Amino acid sequence: MFARLIFALVQFSSRKGLSEVVSPDSAQASSQSPKGRALQTGIRGETFAYWYLRRQGYVLVARNCTFPGFKGEIDMVGYDGPVLAFVEVKTRSVPGRATGDTALPSPEEAVDSEKRRNLLRTARQFLRTRRMESTPHRFDVVAIETRKGSGPQVRLHKGAFGPQATPPR
Repeated sequence: MFARLIFALVQFSSRKGLSEVVSPDSAQASSQSPKGRALQTGIRGETFAYWYLRRQGYVLVARNCTFPGFKGEIDMVGYDGPVLAFVEVKTRSVPGRATGDTALPSPEEAVDSEKRRNLLRTARQFLRTRRMESTPHRFDVVAIETRKGSGPQVRLHKGAFGPQATPPR
């Protein structure tokens, strides 16, 4: 019940998009680089995904997991029923139709083979350090597309990759 209420609030606050609306002539536009704005959009996307997954029934046990000596980070780890899910969140700001958004890759396409390999290694380390190697697990991808002036579009791909998974479409 609590997760539904919080997600409703987060969804309401994101009704105009997750990326910050900045006019080119404002002081804020000159003080923050495009990379900084992308980082802020990513943080907002992860927060939105957290509450979205909670509403879907996930019990999240860790966020932003890293290990020394391992490249990469696991955005979220949580149980979806008896299965431990390692969740990768990808958020993309998509320009409006007037600027032509057909050439931009989808968030799912950003989870390429190198990213998957890093996530697999980091997940094995997560399981090893917690002595959970026999726990059933899978890799999920939450893809979020946000446009200025409209709410985010969320796609959850359960079992998106791994030894027995098929890639998201």
